[in-house]
Amino acid sequence: MSIMLFVERVYMGIVIVFLKLFGHKPEKHYKWEPLMDHDIELGNSCFPMVLVQIPMYNEKEVYQLSIGAACGLSWPSDRIIIQVLDDSTDPIIKNMVEVECERWRRKGLNIKYEIRENRNGYKAGALKEGMKHSYVKLCDYVAIFDADFQPESNFLRRTIPFLDQNPQVGLVQARWKFVNADECLMTRMQEMSLDYHFLVEQEVGSLTHAFFGFNGTAGVWRISALNEAGGWKDRTTVEDMDLAVRASLKGWKFVYLSDLKVKSELPSTFKAYRYQQHRWSCGPANLFRKMAMEIIRNKKVTMWKKFYVIYSFFFVRKIIAHLVTFSFYCVILPATVLVPEVEVPKWGAVYIPSVITLLNAVGTPRTKATLIGLFEAGRVNEWVVTEKLGDALKTKSGGKAARKPQIRFNGRLHFLELGVGAYLFFCGCYDLAFGKNHFFIYLFLQAIAFFVVGIGYVGIYVPSF
Repeated sequence: MSIMLFVERVYMGIVIVFLKLFGHKPEKHYKWEPLMDHDIELGNSCFPMVLVQIPMYNEKEVYQLSIGAACGLSWPSDRIIIQVLDDSTDPIIKNMVEVECERWRRKGLNIKYEIRENRNGYKAGALKEGMKHSYVKLCDYVAIFDADFQPESNFLRRTIPFLDQNPQVGLVQARWKFVNADECLMTRMQEMSLDYHFLVEQEVGSLTHAFFGFNGTAGVWRISALNEAGGWKDRTTVEDMDLAVRASLKGWKFVYLSDLKVKSELPSTFKAYRYQQHRWSCGPANLFRKMAMEIIRNKKVTMWKKFYVIYSFFFVRKIIAHLVTFSFYCVILPATVLVPEVEVPKWGAVYIPSVITLLNAVGTPRTKATLIGLFEAGRVNEWVVTEKLGDALKTKSGGKAARKPQIRFNGRLHFLELGVGAYLFFCGCYDLAFGKNHFFIYLFLQAIAFFVVGIGYVGIYVPSF
């Protein structure tokens, strides 16, 4: 499995180098001409109708930012419909969101505030329900933004031409830009990991196969492609990836714009991060189990693309990567020090993971910032919405987010992480006393990392007042 992951990283590294050397741009591979503002004969009719969906759930801290950004998009007001899909269970927040929508409606924006009686299907259910309204039939494309995303005003003018002028394109995806990346060590490390996904994995998929996983937000779908793929389904917690795979199997192509960035927020509390990672880890594996045979039997895509989706996209990145990262390096390898008859070769224990780490770092511009952060201590289907703090920390701390962890342990201890840390520390001590391979150096460092997480020393702690 380590070799499989190693080969995958090398392959993507080669493609990225090729991309950089030859200056790959989506504009070179697809038609793209700016839409004209002042056509005397056609007026605004040359602009296609666009639906903007903003699903939200108790988003007290960020709802104004996302609604304001959507209402600020540069697009003729008679050619855009903004749809706020509010699944909030808090009546006070519900009222606040509705009042905000009404405020923009009075300014002349075509904004719809939509609610439903239950949260069946969670986000996928809300988006599916939103597509059922009669006014959606007037629209050609749908842009989707989660509640903490703030697109720039030119977002639609950058993305819509790819769809409008290339009938084979079903999705245009923008890159995420994290406004709170410097909040704490955990957000810095998340940015480094996600930057590899955006700058390498999605770039490679877009360049080689016109396919990548839809990120669930900051993208624009052709409504006919969305409908042909079967619309939104809530069978897994990765409804965005589910839709992307089904649309790709119908023959639709995807375009990724790495230079178009949409502001968003990283989870800065460990609890929110854990829930998010649970969705992102369990969901793809569950989807792979459900769709593997459908992909194999599909007749509309090439065998090479099938291989890429099944082996590279799903098996290696979504399953093998997680198994190797935890099972091998956190459970199996430490256990080998207790059984001297088992010998792990150096290339598997040291060389391959080191090269993989270096390849990840090369494709990630924030590696330096994360390393700095390491030395700056002061500086399967249940859907749990990732908590967004927005300006909550600034408000509670008098204008500036608290960066120094507080010496309070109530609610901050994470016993699973502490248990794994204790296991690694024990294995390290045993290897120090009886081992010959000096694995204890790695084991102690890893144990420290788990202890740091276990006592709540990463992320931002938001006390209750």
